[in-house]
Amino acid sequence: MDSGGCTVARRSLSRGVLACVVVLTLACGGSPPPDAPPPPVDPREEPPDAGPPEPQETPDSGTPEPQEVPDAGPRCSPTAGAPRWLTEGQALTVTVTCSTGATPAGVRFAVDNLPPGATFDAATATLRWTPGRDQAAVWNLVFREQGSGETGTLKVGVAENDGAPGNVRIVDPAAYSEEYGLPVFHLTYPTPPGLTGGGYRPAQLTYRGHTYALEAKFRGATSGAFPKRSLTLKFPDDDLFNEPVFGDGFLARKRVALISTFNDNSYVRTRLAFDLWNRMSKEHVRVPVFSAVVYANNRFMGLFTVADLPHKRLMAQNGLDKDSDLFKAVEKEANFSRLRRDGQPKASLREGFEKKVGEPPMGQAHAWDHLEDFVAFVADADDATFRAQFPQRANLRDYQDWWIFNTLILGTDSQGKNAYHAYDPGTKGPWRFIPWDLDASLGQNFDTTRTWPTTRMNFASQNRIFERLLEEPTFARPMRERYKALLGNELKLETVLALIDRYEKETSAVAKRDWARWQLEYRAFGKPGSIGAGNFPDWYKRTDFNTYEQELEYVRQWVRTRWPALQSQLP
Repeated sequence: MDSGGCTVARRSLSRGVLACVVVLTLACGGSPPPDAPPPPVDPREEPPDAGPPEPQETPDSGTPEPQEVPDAGPRCSPTAGAPRWLTEGQALTVTVTCSTGATPAGVRFAVDNLPPGATFDAATATLRWTPGRDQAAVWNLVFREQGSGETGTLKVGVAENDGAPGNVRIVDPAAYSEEYGLPVFHLTYPTPPGLTGGGYRPAQLTYRGHTYALEAKFRGATSGAFPKRSLTLKFPDDDLFNEPVFGDGFLARKRVALISTFNDNSYVRTRLAFDLWNRMSKEHVRVPVFSAVVYANNRFMGLFTVADLPHKRLMAQNGLDKDSDLFKAVEKEANFSRLRRDGQPKASLREGFEKKVGEPPMGQAHAWDHLEDFVAFVADADDATFRAQFPQRANLRDYQDWWIFNTLILGTDSQGKNAYHAYDPGTKGPWRFIPWDLDASLGQNFDTTRTWPTTRMNFASQNRIFERLLEEPTFARPMRERYKALLGNELKLETVLALIDRYEKETSAVAKRDWARWQLEYRAFGKPGSIGAGNFPDWYKRTDFNTYEQELEYVRQWVRTRWPALQSQLP
């Protein structure tokens, strides 16, 4: 070939290479960096979607041969891995990489919203940060690959370190929406007067960035002596409580109970017991629960179990009329018998109960008619009448399952009291059962003293309904068969242990913080002269106190022992 031909060939080749470079650059979304830096982004806010790049017109390459256009997908997709959780003063080091696994030439990362005090080394793509005493919040850090403009987000949760010298209280509760992955209740109320265990008082709640104006009160009778008390939150009808992630659809709730875990340093008993009840049957009146962190007036109160409080909305969501009669058993005299637990006759069949919902309200004439009629029937009906009419008066599955449930968890304080009973006068029943206050279970009594996993109490002497169900073969045989079936299916050992494992994964970081805060009060509770001495005289005398980790393992082992024991012989 002569020199002129070579020159033409070289020019064609040059034009082809240039066209390829242009096409590749445009296909990958490349563009020169802007002259000015992007506007600052609040790192505690979710970053906006950058959206697809604007379409651009591709110039004519000037080549006679068609060029293959590469895949226009992300070339890098920056990532710094899973969310990080730490406390103020704890060092954090993360490295940004391409999640696609690619290593494009000239890749360069930057941080759009670097927190105060943090540094980012672009050469090594490494962020280093030790959050200060006033930086407790959830930070969403945006990493950007400068060549392509692609972004990725890293959630960094910085927990309040309230025990650190010179600590600054949480600056922005709306930004402190989670603690180690659990949602946080920021409750505030005036002090004085503070809250009481009587009527509701005005309060404010910030939760997942939303602020509610609501009413609140302490709850619990004997547990009112706890230094970490349970609460009830009452939300306005036009701003109901919503939890979008936990609690299996915990939405549009009017009354929410924050149940103290002060007397359960495994932090799983109440939640596990409710979840077992909910799993037993889809037809149950189910009580959704989840775990959360509570701050009261910007002070760490610890880990709580959140539950939907049985009331009008809970009944309506479970197929009952919202204005049905709802009675709570608050004392052991609520035993469906004419006799008190000491064997003396009751002055009234309503003894041990409170009326929570329904007309006429408690204190007015005929408020108790439906309950007293039910108690009288259970106490007095002859065997044939009880056998024929109990399934019409009450939901038989509910009350059989109550016995199964309570004997399974060995609920030594919920065999009569600590339960709700609902009745719809419009349909004339049937009566429905709803469990409540389940901390005295799964290896401990209400005062934290221990129970044996092989104990087979049937509670017949403490609950006349249980006694009659067990005495009547028509009810007792299928009830025991169902018990066996549940142990092999819905409530099988592997399922229960998996639930405990899940709770531990979700809550262990906060449980350790809670135990560090309350362990001294826990071990000393009930000492003579203390506020808890009257109701809990045996608590502090225990010689078998466990740490959080030991107590959680104790519950596991208790379940591992009890389930096979009951499979071999039912109560």
